[in-house]
Amino acid sequence: MRFSVVETGYDKRQVDHCLDELGIRLSRLAARAEGAAGAAREWDEIRQEAAWLSGLLQRLDLGDAAATRHAGDAVRQEAAEILAQARVELDEAREEARRVRERAYAEAVQARRDFEAALDARRRREVRVDEILSEVTVDQVPADTPTAAAGVPGSRVGVGGLDAGAEPPGRR
Repeated sequence: MRFSVVETGYDKRQVDHCLDELGIRLSRLAARAEGAAGAAREWDEIRQEAAWLSGLLQRLDLGDAAATRHAGDAVRQEAAEILAQARVELDEAREEARRVRERAYAEAVQARRDFEAALDARRRREVRVDEILSEVTVDQVPADTPTAAAGVPGSRVGVGGLDAGAEPPGRR
């Protein structure tokens, strides 16, 4: 973060623009973290549904014990595989969400440190400017002293003095 130094510190528009960019970045990181958390909720729902199906299979009475046992075993095994896969994916989603949260937090902390450092530097410069300005003394300049702001005086050699053909103001 670099800001142009102006008369009273940093350029306010640049500082505001920097703060806006930091806000946008933080919003994006928060959205990514929320998305990762949403994926974890979806895996929780899948796990609950698989558990419900497994419980349903255990409660079913198909009449033929051998057929039921064979069909139930195959369905239970498939449900167990689905559940195991869902657990693996849930763990991966949680890990990704954790990494996103950590990265977002680290970036937010760094952004805050950068901003606070810039603000501190601005405050130090402001104090220094105040110190310099307090040392400046203002002397009264006599009214007849020629200055650059007053232009070139008309009585200088080579200028020709007052224009001979012009009437002085107020005598028209």
